[in-house]
Amino acid sequence: MTRQTWTATVSAVLFVLLAAVIALVPVPYVTQSPGSTYDLLGKIGDKDAITITGADTYQTTGQLRMTTVSVTAPTASLSLPEVLISYWITSRAVLPREAVYQPGATAEDVTQHASQLMVASQQTATVAGLRAAGIEVQKLPMVTAVQQSGPSAGVLQPGDLITEVDGEAVKTPEEVAKSVADRHVGTKVVFTVLRDGKLSKQQVTTRSSAARPDDPAVGITVDVGYRYAPQITFGIDDAVGGSSAGLMFALAIYDRLTTADLATGRVVAGTGTVTSDGAVGAIGGVQEKLAAASRDHATVFLLPKDNCSGVREVPAGMRLVSVATVSEAVAALHSLDDPATQAGVPGC
Repeated sequence: MTRQTWTATVSAVLFVLLAAVIALVPVPYVTQSPGSTYDLLGKIGDKDAITITGADTYQTTGQLRMTTVSVTAPTASLSLPEVLISYWITSRAVLPREAVYQPGATAEDVTQHASQLMVASQQTATVAGLRAAGIEVQKLPMVTAVQQSGPSAGVLQPGDLITEVDGEAVKTPEEVAKSVADRHVGTKVVFTVLRDGKLSKQQVTTRSSAARPDDPAVGITVDVGYRYAPQITFGIDDAVGGSSAGLMFALAIYDRLTTADLATGRVVAGTGTVTSDGAVGAIGGVQEKLAAASRDHATVFLLPKDNCSGVREVPAGMRLVSVATVSEAVAALHSLDDPATQAGVPGC
């Protein structure tokens, strides 16, 4: 074998080894791609997407679809070629892994956090939708956590709405905290709570606070909760998480509880977080959600105004509508029904 042949052979082997390393060694990135969309006015599998009881509901036409993104699983990894290919596909995004997953978080941690965000989103969207529909919503202190070894364990539960403390009406978490602080260590405190639609009295004996031994504590965390007449449940798959469906949840609830008929036969998709007061907030993955909506035949897409700067391309045949509140979204959909007002609907 000549020196030239030997050099060429070694170079070829090194090239193959280097190519194998590039193709197989994982890189610290994840991709986002178009996920599933769900019609919140219809069924998901064999379940109604949203079920409302305890209030009059109305027929709707068309579809209101929440959109999702598909993200590289926390247990999966990508090679450099996979990342490069995704980078050049318009409907995909490449992100540093730490921008999506907290370092050290397990797959179970990620799933649990996403599920918690979804539940919180459904709760605030319910309040926003009810308020938009003109249905009374009352603010009340709500138990959000109970210390497992604390005096309230087995007595109070997360989700309990507190209406009275020792017979005195309370309306805010601060009033609950003050009522407990005014007691002595070892005092019995009676909480009147609303649980599963029924009022009951629950007695808790205060203990010393871990941080301040002279201060009484009952071992609960209290935040703002809400009381309203309709019962609303969601049939969304437990595997779907996050908070970005809030806007579409609120609109679907409003649509079912009024004669509005927001979609009027169209396929309307959208995304955006929502507060209990109806403010719409920005989300991630807007380009991927636009692609998912287009794939599922949406002709109108609602998105937060703050996401307009992130739109790189609007799918053909789709009307982009930017909104800052639930009421703006309702008004925009009504305006799209009238040829005289269509042009004035804000886009991006």
